[in-house]
Amino acid sequence: MRLGGPVFDQPASPEAWVASHRAEGYRAAFCPVAADTPGDVVQAYVTAAAEADLVIAEVGAWSNPIAVDSTAAAQAIAHCQRQLDLAERVGARCCVNIAGSRHPERWDGPHRDNLSPDTFDAIVETVRQIIDAVRPRRTAYSLETMPWIFPDSAESYYDLIVAIDRPGFAVHLDPVNIVNCPARAYDTGALLRHCFEVLGAHIRSCHAKDICFAQHLTLHLDECRPGTGVLDYATFLRCAAELDDVPVMLEHLPNAAEYRAAAAHLRAVAVETGVAW
Repeated sequence: MRLGGPVFDQPASPEAWVASHRAEGYRAAFCPVAADTPGDVVQAYVTAAAEADLVIAEVGAWSNPIAVDSTAAAQAIAHCQRQLDLAERVGARCCVNIAGSRHPERWDGPHRDNLSPDTFDAIVETVRQIIDAVRPRRTAYSLETMPWIFPDSAESYYDLIVAIDRPGFAVHLDPVNIVNCPARAYDTGALLRHCFEVLGAHIRSCHAKDICFAQHLTLHLDECRPGTGVLDYATFLRCAAELDDVPVMLEHLPNAAEYRAAAAHLRAVAVETGVAW
């Protein structure tokens, strides 16, 4: 299990990039290069990471491959193929995207068609197109769990694994994103255990966030800094520690101080729980 997160000082070289992560106590990192970065620069970062035992956890491919506009969907699929190829070149644990959305204006928004059988089939088709164009061996394409699009549960994620039927498909687990009702929010420990039981062998990387109730009607669940919400981090870290050196990546915080507070919380919970980074 490796803790990671973004760094804020804009390192100008592979050596400075490694040093910035060491300064934060991170042993996992987001990908520092783009798909069009010159090959020698990409290789310099890969070498620096390997020499420092710093794992590149993920390459983002954030886009909407199932967009209702066919041109936008084709552009998104091509983008995902480029990003998956980049993940393969840098040896990232995964290339991660969401499945997309049927919303006509928001690439990640809720829509009544998002959880339909037709949308499930579209996700299977687009993921196969992305993987088959690259045929990754060192990395895998993955879909981040979401509250209003597949995969929205351990079961729907497993169903996608079976339906997609590609060795280059794996799991990126963001448990906060599927805490989408009070029943899950009040027993996140059970939700986490179930996710790891069903998906553990397929998990390549995790996101670390938290979630809290807003005190007004009707139901509002808001993302917040780890340690300030209801997510059962003792269970989360205990389960993650049983996997093979999985990265646990902090995200969505506004500044370095917030990230340091979040990292301190995760480290303290790990000590209390008796698991090691």
